Amino acid sequence: MKERTKLLLMAGVFLAIYVLPIEHPRVQGALLEGFRLLRWYAREHVMLCLVPAFFIAGAIAEFVSQGAVLRYLGSSAPRTVAYGVASVSGAVLAVCSCTVLPLFASIHRRGAGLGPAIAFLYSGPAINVLAIILTARVLGVGLGIARAVGAVVFSVVIGLIMAWLFRTEERERLENGPDPFSVQGPVAGGSRRGWQDAAFLAVMVGILVFANWGAPNREVGLFALVWRVHWQLAGALLVALAYMILRWYRREELEGWVRATWAFAVQILPLLFGGVLVAGWLMGRPGRDAGLIPAAWIATAVGGNSVAANLFAAVAGAFMYFATLTEVPILQTLLGAGMGQGPALTLLLAGPALSLPNMLVINSYLGPRRTGAYVGLVIVMATLTGLAWGAVAG
Repeated sequence: MKERTKLLLMAGVFLAIYVLPIEHPRVQGALLEGFRLLRWYAREHVMLCLVPAFFIAGAIAEFVSQGAVLRYLGSSAPRTVAYGVASVSGAVLAVCSCTVLPLFASIHRRGAGLGPAIAFLYSGPAINVLAIILTARVLGVGLGIARAVGAVVFSVVIGLIMAWLFRTEERERLENGPDPFSVQGPVAGGSRRGWQDAAFLAVMVGILVFANWGAPNREVGLFALVWRVHWQLAGALLVALAYMILRWYRREELEGWVRATWAFAVQILPLLFGGVLVAGWLMGRPGRDAGLIPAAWIATAVGGNSVAANLFAAVAGAFMYFATLTEVPILQTLLGAGMGQGPALTLLLAGPALSLPNMLVINSYLGPRRTGAYVGLVIVMATLTGLAWGAVAG
């Protein structure tokens, strides 16, 4: 960062603090709301979401060979394979825009091309199968189908555009070899077979999925059945994981896994916590009108199906933090307050996939140019898709 930029940032922060109307009840409530959101995030998402995600990311970095990543997700892999694997892998994870970050960072550092890695980054929270089913049940089948189709198309199109925009940087990355910050791959001399490492990762993914299985809105059906036993399933997988750790892996391999996990946690957690705190100050907790920006302003701005309404929905959604599945009841409330069908789809396509904490972490891995391009593509495509859907749905 240039010294002039640092000076401007410091001056801006100083002026904002200098003129902050701290005596105003809204400002005082928003400051407190930020810490409430941070506490809620720490209680609800760190232990069951982020911690398993960090260990999965560490395992990918330590035990998955770079050749395997390159074969399926590398820049030279067939596009149908790379983008198909990236989108499907994201679809099976019921994760939010923050939990997907260590997984994205891990596969990108192990050699995945920028395009497939971005497709995975978007698809993880956006193509969440549970969220799409809940959207169809609560907000209507049409909006649920539009969300599913839009999210799948987005993940591939945005990945392809990102790969094309930064093809020169990607070529240089391939020529320079592995990411200098990445872990140097599996410990030499391991006696395991490939299926054992695959099973190890699958068990951890299963723990992440079942431990965070959302409560269904019906008492019958497959999702309700899984909900009733989701803790037992997670516990059984945890026992299987303990067996694998004790029987399949040497001590030096496990130490490398822990080091890789810790490296991701140290880089990501501070940015996530800072971003969640600021998001709480601006927007408040999901479903509460306590941030600096009143909810009534948002509800008024997203009425109808104008370009401005869809663009506002995309930008607001991009900076808000949505925990997994919380976007559906929030949209239900906004639709009841007069939100148009177009802006509703726009928010569903931009909101769950992005957030202020998410952007801060992506920037630490990809830099401001690629982060800005990714965020801009999501906002523009969500806006255009919302306009089209609003015109069709009326």
